[in-house]
Amino acid sequence: MQGKVIFIGAGPGDPELLTIKAAKAIEKADTIIYAGSLVNPEVLSGAKPEAVIYNSAELNLDEIVEIMGKSVGEGKLVARVHTGDPAIYGAIAEQIQYLKARNINYEIIPGVSSLFASAAALEAELTLPEVSQTVIITRPSGRTPKPEREAIFRLAEHQATMCIFLGVHMISKVVAELLTFYDPLTPVAVVQKASWDDQKIVRGTLDDIVDQVQEAGITKTALIVVGDVLGTDKVTPSKLYDAHFTHEYRKGEGE
Repeated sequence: MQGKVIFIGAGPGDPELLTIKAAKAIEKADTIIYAGSLVNPEVLSGAKPEAVIYNSAELNLDEIVEIMGKSVGEGKLVARVHTGDPAIYGAIAEQIQYLKARNINYEIIPGVSSLFASAAALEAELTLPEVSQTVIITRPSGRTPKPEREAIFRLAEHQATMCIFLGVHMISKVVAELLTFYDPLTPVAVVQKASWDDQKIVRGTLDDIVDQVQEAGITKTALIVVGDVLGTDKVTPSKLYDAHFTHEYRKGEGE
């Protein structure tokens, strides 16, 4: 594993949600670059004493890739530690582009997204039969632009379960766009720092969530989850475990 960069999904915060493969990579790494503004430092507790650790919150892209290139050139193993899963708003594509251009070996270890930690905290199934079978993952437009066709008010037309990252600081605007198609009484929850010791949950409807979030003082590091899956008491059983449903592994009763 020498002379290589490993992108690691560190999970949502709870160090016990770090995968075994990720933990082993961190233990072996000579150089560690972690997203210090988001990654729980306890995730790095298994690093060897001589490992050189950098906080990428203090670095720009050029500085990050320079550290990667220099370390790999010295035959070292680099752990690039991102929050959650690096495939979702992880900014890994620009780093990979650099590595490919220089023929530097790399791999990606997936992690537990805050999306799924939030669903666990809410004790929710995001894809309930006959309620919603679609999950839309998005963010509002901000300093990082997004295609107009992906505007929240356009995605809201589907009225599916929607999980909105990086938007709690502009929740008034987000809710205004959602109300283009969602009913004002649609359930919504905001989960701040999912799986951390100081996790905070605010529940409400589109009609009152803005006031609740402002009263709770939540302005960052939170996920907005919207949809009827959060508010229904009527759960239609899946066919998978239906006693009368036949599939590859089981014959249904009465058939």
